[in-house]
Amino acid sequence: MEESILGITKLVNAVFGKVALALLSVLHIKPSNPQYPIPNSLAMEFLVFAVAVVFFLWLRARLSVENPGGTQQVMETLLRNPMSLGVADLLENNIGHGAMKYLPVIGSVGLFVLFSNLISVVPGLSSPTAEKEVPLGCAIVVFLYYHWAGVAKQGPVHYAKHFLGPNIYLSPLMVIVESVSHVARLLSLTVRLWVNMLVSELLYGIFLGLTLALFLFVGKLNALGYVLAPVPLLAPVLFIVLHIFVAFVQAFVFTILPVIYLAGAVAEGH
Repeated sequence: MEESILGITKLVNAVFGKVALALLSVLHIKPSNPQYPIPNSLAMEFLVFAVAVVFFLWLRARLSVENPGGTQQVMETLLRNPMSLGVADLLENNIGHGAMKYLPVIGSVGLFVLFSNLISVVPGLSSPTAEKEVPLGCAIVVFLYYHWAGVAKQGPVHYAKHFLGPNIYLSPLMVIVESVSHVARLLSLTVRLWVNMLVSELLYGIFLGLTLALFLFVGKLNALGYVLAPVPLLAPVLFIVLHIFVAFVQAFVFTILPVIYLAGAVAEGH
């Protein structure tokens, strides 16, 4: 089944399509759709990045200690909150001293995933995280980052000892076990986010179509049609709320798991 091309994808390809084709040609990669070499997922990533940049520049200009606005308070809640579920809370609770130096990367990945999950609420747009390439890219960033942090904190020799295990005779087996375990983390992060967002978008699209069909059906009725008319209009709102809930949950999961992996990599007893 051929992928439906979004309007934003056509716009991005109109601006950067020739550059993308030239780059792919140098790399000897043939795009699946030469007319639109930049796919929906990458175009949506560009849009999420642009929206995030504009949003945070706008927010930065309005930051205030004495009189914080509603948007500032919401964003601060994502960092710290009474339930200790903010990004800063998770880092401090799992890593402790020096945890804040990891906030820029972990926080940026978490916010990117959140924005990417939520953007499909806008009609005509889709979540880039519903395409497997984007969750995989985010997972690779997390995978490389927590290993880099572990090496930087423990030193390459001490960090490598973790893969050897406590018993020198079992070291060859432990290297295999630990390697498989870390690769499984990469796959787990990717598949969990991708599948959940894909299913959420599919359910939203399917039930929206069903409610539209119901609206057309009841419109042909007489008195009953007037009574039931609000039902098809309210049903999509419920699924929008459900989609937003799933977006936040998956962004939280994609934040807390990297924090746990990072905590294990930089722990003093590691």
